[in-house]
Amino acid sequence: MDPTLDPTRTSFEAYLKFLSEAPDDGTPTVLETPIAISLHFDALATQSLMSRRDPDKLVLGYTRAMMGFLLLQPAPTRISMIGLGGGSLLKYCYRHLPNTKFVAIEIDRAVIALRDAFHIPADDERLEVVCADGVEYVKRQEARPEVILVDGFLAHGMPTQLGSADFYAACHARLADDGVLVANFLDGDADIPFYMEAVRSVFGDAFSISPSEDSCNYTLFAWKGAQALPSLDELLMRARILESTHPLNLRSAARRLKQGKRLAADHNFWQKLAG
Repeated sequence: MDPTLDPTRTSFEAYLKFLSEAPDDGTPTVLETPIAISLHFDALATQSLMSRRDPDKLVLGYTRAMMGFLLLQPAPTRISMIGLGGGSLLKYCYRHLPNTKFVAIEIDRAVIALRDAFHIPADDERLEVVCADGVEYVKRQEARPEVILVDGFLAHGMPTQLGSADFYAACHARLADDGVLVANFLDGDADIPFYMEAVRSVFGDAFSISPSEDSCNYTLFAWKGAQALPSLDELLMRARILESTHPLNLRSAARRLKQGKRLAADHNFWQKLAG
């Protein structure tokens, strides 16, 4: 093989070039290699990653973890997403939930301008991408989605308003009566215990938080309606049924969802994280 055509070597060279040229002002930047396309706000963190071979595949573990909402809402009619990024969650849901309508709320026009690079479908009767502040949008949204996915990050991290009691109260009010809120947190965020207290003030004990599939993030699930999670056996049965149509390890997601309920109550663990 011609070494110049080796995708691994070419990808490594592209990454080195990216490291030397990436802006450090938070400008959304695309890194293209023969294997993947990724979105970055700086040279250190990857916001989104798309496989060229399978553009709709959920490559990053935290995105697969967030799909655990299927165990509680297997066929939502509406999903609201705060934070578009490279559209990984949006594309997966658009493909695998054909009877669901979606709205994605993204505050940065420069991110939305990259939607073609990441093969995000054009707006249609099922999909709308809106440039707006996610917090304000949730407050004024008229539709009542069964699922709200929160994955909103800027260059400096998650905006503090996305972890506030006011925001969670707005989500609770907006969700359908059996709705589920899902949020992605960076594992290095020392404010996670404060987000959890904010969630508890709104949802009571109806929430779970656990390390994501790749353990680089935490995934929060909070739900309306029944306070108790189904049993592990029930969740595993749901996972086995769903895995026939979803290429995800939902049985592992079921176990993490139950473990996360116990972890949410482990105050010593979260005190250490905050300290």
